[in-house]
Amino acid sequence: MQPIKNLPARDGQLGWFESVPFQRPMPVRQAEQNEHFDIIIIGAGFSGLATAGRLAELRPEARIAVIDALEVGQGTSGRNAGFIIDLPHNLDATEPDVELNTRVRDLNCFAIQRLKRIQEQQGLDVCWHAAGKYLAAHEEKHFANLNAFVNTLEAIGEQYEILDGEALATRLGTHYYQRAVYTPGNILMNPAALAISVASALPDNVTLLENTPVREVDLSNKVVQTPKARLSADTLVLATNSFTEKFGVCRNQLVPVFTYASLTRPLDDSEISQFDGVTPWGLTSAHPAGTTVRLTPDKRVFIRNTLNFQPALRSSQALLDKARDQHRKSLLARFPRLANVLFEYTWGGMICMTMNHEPVFKEQAPGLYVVAAMNGVGVAKGTYLGHYMAELICGKQSPELDFILQHSAPSWVPPDPVRSMGARIRLAVEARRARGEV
Repeated sequence: MQPIKNLPARDGQLGWFESVPFQRPMPVRQAEQNEHFDIIIIGAGFSGLATAGRLAELRPEARIAVIDALEVGQGTSGRNAGFIIDLPHNLDATEPDVELNTRVRDLNCFAIQRLKRIQEQQGLDVCWHAAGKYLAAHEEKHFANLNAFVNTLEAIGEQYEILDGEALATRLGTHYYQRAVYTPGNILMNPAALAISVASALPDNVTLLENTPVREVDLSNKVVQTPKARLSADTLVLATNSFTEKFGVCRNQLVPVFTYASLTRPLDDSEISQFDGVTPWGLTSAHPAGTTVRLTPDKRVFIRNTLNFQPALRSSQALLDKARDQHRKSLLARFPRLANVLFEYTWGGMICMTMNHEPVFKEQAPGLYVVAAMNGVGVAKGTYLGHYMAELICGKQSPELDFILQHSAPSWVPPDPVRSMGARIRLAVEARRARGEV
């Protein structure tokens, strides 16, 4: 049995999880006794839940278990910015790959529709809002990235709107940004609430085991040791994202990047009056190291920025405090009249990256499958990769599955200490380049 030395942790005050606007409809169950399942999925994020949901459809007779070290909504899937992005983001100056971007767009839209059906079926308030998205620049030097995005949109026939100056300020309630590209298909939501909604939709042949960390694993024999029980299966799926390397697979492929977010308390009537006529919105930066900002339906401001490399896969209070200080500066730069508004929550979470932005999606060994590395767009990508992972397991062929398999070859990453040194240098360089976008 191989010990698993690094386990998921809460990494701060989880704002989305703590502000879920409904009571969880199902109890939290832990693994209490030894059991055998047909299929065990490790990881209850969007990819793991999607894998379980589709497997249950294709194999209704199978006993399926989904296990996670935390509760659903507490892991990385519940800590992101709450965007379900429909479009590929080509911020390079190179010519856009029309066929690739069209297929990615179609898969993202498939994921959005599947998630929409689930949240409508479950009737839980996940703060689902078809608000679109702004890709915005504060500094003129980053207009080139906006232009590259426009080139991608035009190549695949997508609608967009370019906003400048007062027209943009009227939409956002701030004059901070000079220019933005607005696209209408993005969904905003509370990601922890959505994850709980998806988990609540799992049928009776799926057993969800939470607060059940994997202490040891035997991948060859598909045996998982948890604190109170030993679980075994005929098929094992690792939907463990940045933690996948700790299971002894995907070595020299993954780059886990920590990022941090803060969520204010709800704005009072006088504070929200500064946004007169402004509807809830979400904005990402024209520079990848810039700040993501949201005005939420419950009158909060969300700020996410600050990137660092943490090979231990957890943060520290000192790093959380440092990130919150930067979030404060970012908030006041955009909304100086909110000087009296404090952050209620600050947390950290991981973006699992690969060097060429392709995910891990494969049968690692007979009966052992791996899906990881969503590269910062995990809600949509995790959902469609999980769906098609189930189809791969069941031998169900499709053009979509063929496309995914053809574009799931992460490039090589040098081992530590070179990886750590390279990642930290690259992140520092990008942070300097981002400048005013932070």
